[in-house]
Amino acid sequence: MNVSARTIALATLAVALGIGFAQAQSSNSISIEKPFSRATPGNSRIGAGYMTITNNGTTADRLVSVSSPVAGKVEIHEMSMENGVMKMRELPGGLPIEAGKTASLAPGGYHLMLMELKAPLKKGDKVPVTLTFEKAGKVDVALDVLAIGGQPPGGMSMPPSGGDHMHKM
Repeated sequence: MNVSARTIALATLAVALGIGFAQAQSSNSISIEKPFSRATPGNSRIGAGYMTITNNGTTADRLVSVSSPVAGKVEIHEMSMENGVMKMRELPGGLPIEAGKTASLAPGGYHLMLMELKAPLKKGDKVPVTLTFEKAGKVDVALDVLAIGGQPPGGMSMPPSGGDHMHKM
């Protein structure tokens, strides 16, 4: 079964079980909006995931890990400018999200790195990911795959660099 068929099967199973993936997901105090990815070129084995995460709770929480059946591993990364050079690094302790605050995972900033992709991501696909939070637990989300270079869903802010990035593996 190819990845697209597997993704459809997983989404169908999730709906049948009443789990469901949607544009906005929530679990207890965490809500997820505008989850997306971009199609990957050729035989790329790496992709990225973006979304807006809001902590509606009264205590801080932390995104500690992410997994997906379409990738061998998923890491939480940040990009920043250092002496005029864009640098990227994994956040080994995860991404903290203060109570009542929102964290934006957007091109050029915080993001998910989907590594060791089992197949290229194609426009129109839905990529299932499981976000694990320190306090809120697991939240299942589907990333909508846009075209290569596709614009983020309405209302998602882009960093001043406006850029996306590519990685080689």
